[in-house]
Amino acid sequence: MANAYFIITVTHRLLTLTHKMKSFVAILAVVAVVAADVSHIVRSPEADAQVLRQEADVLPDRYSYSYETSNGIAGQESGQLKNAGREDEAIEVQGSNQYTAPDGTPIQITYVANEFGYQPQGSHLPTPPPIPEYIQRSLEYTRNVAPPTKTGDRSSDGIGILAIAQRLG
Repeated sequence: MANAYFIITVTHRLLTLTHKMKSFVAILAVVAVVAADVSHIVRSPEADAQVLRQEADVLPDRYSYSYETSNGIAGQESGQLKNAGREDEAIEVQGSNQYTAPDGTPIQITYVANEFGYQPQGSHLPTPPPIPEYIQRSLEYTRNVAPPTKTGDRSSDGIGILAIAQRLG
């Protein structure tokens, strides 16, 4: 009889513990849902922007397009075929885009894309640091004073630099 009482008591305690753990897990799940960051799920007003203006003109040797939306985004681009029919045939493109950054800063980019690559300009784009004065002097020396290289120019193809190093001692 004591054995049966012991088994019933242990079973009751286990069931009570299991019930408490289930409650703890349920409460923990509710806290996790409440604390979760769902800001990425909320629909942004940007998603409801309307196209106010959109134009496009596409021809065999040139194109242009422009657009503007209700949330302040605008852009335009035009391109034309250069050197048609030649081996160095390419498209040269000019354009601009503008929008407002999330922090409220107006962003405007103008660009050219051609045989020299994509060349953006904008006040928000990073700029390289200035060339240190000693590097500038070295470049000037190479350009004006250094002995010509095998090819006859004063470029730094390795031979000119070696000659400069030998001259400097």
